[in-house]
Formats: sequence, structure tokens, C-alpha cells
Amino acid sequence: MSVLRKFAGQTAIYGLSTIASRILNFFLTPVYTLVYKPAVYGIFTTLYAYASICNAVMAFGMETTFFRFINKNEGDKEKVYSNTFLVVLLLGLLFLSTTFLFLDPLAQWLQAGKQSSLADYKLYIQYFIFILFLDALAVIPFARVRAEGKPKRYAIIKFVNILSFISLNLFFIFGIPFIIHHRLPFSNELSQFYQTEWIGYVFISNLIASGLTLLLLLPELLKLKFNPDKKLVLDMFTYSFPILIANLSFIINENLDKIFLGQLLPAAISEEQVGIYGACSKLAIFLSIFINAFRLGAEPFFFNHAKNSNAKETYATIMSYFIIALSIIFVGLVANIELLKYFIGEAYWVGLNVVPVLLLGYLSLGIYMNLSVWYKLSDQTKYGLYISGIGAVCTIILNLIFIPLWGYMASACISLTVYMLMMILSYIWGQKHYPIPYKLRKDMMYIGLAVLFVFASFVLFKRNIIAGNILLLLFTSIIVYTEKDTLKRIFKI
Repeated sequence: MSVLRKFAGQTAIYGLSTIASRILNFFLTPVYTLVYKPAVYGIFTTLYAYASICNAVMAFGMETTFFRFINKNEGDKEKVYSNTFLVVLLLGLLFLSTTFLFLDPLAQWLQAGKQSSLADYKLYIQYFIFILFLDALAVIPFARVRAEGKPKRYAIIKFVNILSFISLNLFFIFGIPFIIHHRLPFSNELSQFYQTEWIGYVFISNLIASGLTLLLLLPELLKLKFNPDKKLVLDMFTYSFPILIANLSFIINENLDKIFLGQLLPAAISEEQVGIYGACSKLAIFLSIFINAFRLGAEPFFFNHAKNSNAKETYATIMSYFIIALSIIFVGLVANIELLKYFIGEAYWVGLNVVPVLLLGYLSLGIYMNLSVWYKLSDQTKYGLYISGIGAVCTIILNLIFIPLWGYMASACISLTVYMLMMILSYIWGQKHYPIPYKLRKDMMYIGLAVLFVFASFVLFKRNIIAGNILLLLFTSIIVYTEKDTLKRIFKI
């Protein structure tokens, strides 16, 4: 239990920092959806979808590889750190040079008859090129902070990043117009370049925040000792390449629907449809936050705990309580969707039907990410490639077929289908190659009950807040009663 307590403690700090930063970031959503029309917000959604894919390529799976190799090479941690950073740096420089070389064709392809100008798209791409490069350089230093067991430092840097991003957004969106309107100092100079409802200010804010984050990681960067080791780099590439494909496939599953919506729907409505879908997707962010917070604490813990005799039983226990937490959040969010909808502009409410579907998809994704421990610990990362590859292929094919027919509702249903497929495949292959004694019957019971309560809240009671929260209380009571013996032991500790 002391091991679980340590895991919970570190995950709590990572989780609180991640949750707080993501929630703070989430509060920009009502700002964006009130200030920007759905078509303009669609540009934001599309470009960040592309950025997610590029981020996965530039990181090259080296974060997970770093954790694995510092545990395999206890005496060469500095060499592992420097070589993983060197790989990411070289990939970043390659990305930087290539994208600038093809800047004009990229801008023309993305603009493709949409409402925003070609000049704006060129500027947006340039901002994102530098954002992605700076973020890539921060990946391994951040991993080192986590590996050294410094969750507080990690949290502080994340907070500075998000607070600077939010502050700059508010300054550009509200501060500068206020200065100009009230003729404060520099109002004449600012009025010459300021554009109302220009989404580019969001990207400028992100660029500055990313630069500040890298500056705060300077102590980790100064520890770099470039000593290239060809054999080590090749071994890391062998390990990380399947992870790269798996991560890339995962990002494709998560973001390709937004890209396809922009490309497959008529140009006159595509940006607006992407904007509505992107804004409603933000309402599912709380479940996504919890999953990400769990991953940040779980990944180094799983690797460090792998040699313990009771490791598999510990992983099974963590899975059960992870599912319980996911299920409660799932039911709670749907129960209060009539309240949460006010975090986005009224013009976006037409897409609320996608939220329960997206939430169930995130729940399946969270379980898959927990299950994925088996192929990482057994050095069989090729299975991550297989699973995510199958998911990516299904995402591409199904989106191509159904988006022109049903728009963003098709995207949400496809995401759910693919994540469930990945979850099932990972469980089946995992039990064959690295069996973990998961409490399958009980875990499935909680998921099934959660789906039943969500259906009742959203469909039968038509999103009524009171009825939804009564169902949430009932669902939580069932869990507390079922888990009462374990909860008593935990509270005693």
C-alpha cells in the first residue's frame, strides 16, 4: 500500500498541476467562442490539430524511450539524456528547414478557397513552425524533471507557461482594444497594426509562452553533455520507432477528424463546422485532463515498479480505481452539461450531442493507455504500433466515408468506435504476452452502469440538471457501497 501511496502522491501533484493548467486554459474557450465566430474558431481548431500531429513526429517517441533507457542504463543516465535530446534537436532542425522551404504550398493548401486570406495562413504557419520547434526542445528536459522525481518543479513551469499564455491572450484580445479606445499611452502606435477578431494573436501568445517555458528549463539544458553514442542512438531508435508510429496513430485518431471536416465538407461551411465540433469537444476536456494527469504520474511509476514481485497485482489495482474515477467523471460531466454549455458561445450549442459520445471515447482511450503498460514493460512496442496503426487506418477510412454524410456527429462516433477497438485489442494481446490479473468483471460492470446512467441523464431526462445529479449521487453511492471494505483500509492508512 505504501507503493500505491507514493504513486498517488506523485500523480496528485502532476495531476493538480495538469488539471489546474488545463482548466485555466479551458476558461479561454468562452472567450474565444464569444469573440470569434465559429468559422474563425475553426481555423484555431484545424491548426492545432495539425500541430498535434507534427508534435508527435518531432518528439519521435523519445520521452518514453528516455524513461526506459535510464532504467536500463543506470550508470549512463547522462549519456541517455544527452543523446535523446540530440535526436529531438536534429529532428526539430530538419522540420524547421523543411517547412520554411514549402511555406507557400502549405499555405495555399490549407487556405483552399476558405474565408481567411492566404497572407494570414502564411503568418499562422510561421508562428506554428517556431511554436513546434520550441515545444520539441522542451520534451526531454521535461522528462528529466519527471524522472528525477521533481513534480513540484514540473508544476511550477507548467503554471508559468499557462498563466503567461492566458495573460497574453487577454492582453491582445481585450487589453489592446481598451488602450486604443481610451487613448492611453501608445494607443496611436497600437491602432496602426491591431486587427479585431484576428485569431493570429492566440498563436503569438502561444509562441511567447513556449519560449518562456524553454527559458525556465535552462538548468536542465545546461546539464547536457553532447557525447554522441551511435550504438545507443540506434538502440533508442529501434525502441522508439514503434512508439512514434503508435503516438502518431493516436494523434491521428484524436485529431484527424477535425482536419477531415475542414477538407471533406464544402468550403463555405467547413470552417464553421470544425469550429462547432472543436468548441463542443472542449466540454469533454475534464476527462481528458484526468487521463493525461494519470499518464504523467503512471509512466515513470510503472517503469520503476516493474521489478517488484507484486507489480502486476499493483497494476490491476490501479486500473480498477482508474476506471472508477473515469466513470464518476463521465457521469458527472453529462449530468451537468446544461451548466457546462455556458462555457462556450450559444452559436456552438447545436453540437452538444457529440459530448457524451466523445466522453465515452475518452474513457475507452484512458483504459487503453493504462493497458499499454504491458508492451512498454516487455519491450514489445511493436504491438503499440499494430494497435494504433489499426486504429489510424479505421479512423481514416471511416471518416472518409461518413463525414460527407453526417458531418461532425460521424467524427464523434468514429472516435468512440476506434478507441473501443484499440482498448479491446490491447487487452487481448496483453493477456497473451504479459498477463495482468485485471478485475475484468467488476471493471466492466462499472463502465456499463456509467453508460446506463449517462443515457438516462442525457436522453430520458433530457439533460435536466437535477435529475442528472440525482443519478450521479446514486451511481457514486453504488460504488462506495461496493468498495466500502477497500475504502476503509485506505482511510485508515
